[in-house]
Amino acid sequence: MTTSEPIRTERLTLLPLAVEHADEMAGVLADPALYAFTGGGPPTPEALRARYVRQVAGAPEPGTDWLNWVIRDRTSGRLAGYVQATVEAGTSADVAWVVGTAWQGRGVAREAALGMARWLAARGVRELVAHIHPGHHASARVARALGLVASGVTDDDGEIIWRGETVDPGDY
Repeated sequence: MTTSEPIRTERLTLLPLAVEHADEMAGVLADPALYAFTGGGPPTPEALRARYVRQVAGAPEPGTDWLNWVIRDRTSGRLAGYVQATVEAGTSADVAWVVGTAWQGRGVAREAALGMARWLAARGVRELVAHIHPGHHASARVARALGLVASGVTDDDGEIIWRGETVDPGDY
């Protein structure tokens, strides 16, 4: 599993990340409110292009796969955010999701993360891990939808580590 491929859910298409997504994604990620829990601020299109070049090139560590998708809302045709997984040794994945402010509250993060989890499970990933700020209740709801449980352990950034085993892809 070294490359992502398109994933279709009920309302969304998860497209493998491409450098060409940077301009539109800069708009999706432009609201400073998105960074309340993570710090930092909105990236410029140039900064996203540079980041996407690195991400598309893949992880430099052997046995690690960087899988990144942008989320396309099929109704509007617009990008709405992204999901990503860093897969270690083919069996464990650190997962994350970000949805632009305009698409929040519509179940987009949940649907996209579940689509990614199904795809990963079908390819042998057995454990999912997420790092979530203790005050980010919306992300905690997405993690619970994936079957993850807060471990009570925090990482170096003060985020709670959530863990869970993947299930049969059809059971999500």
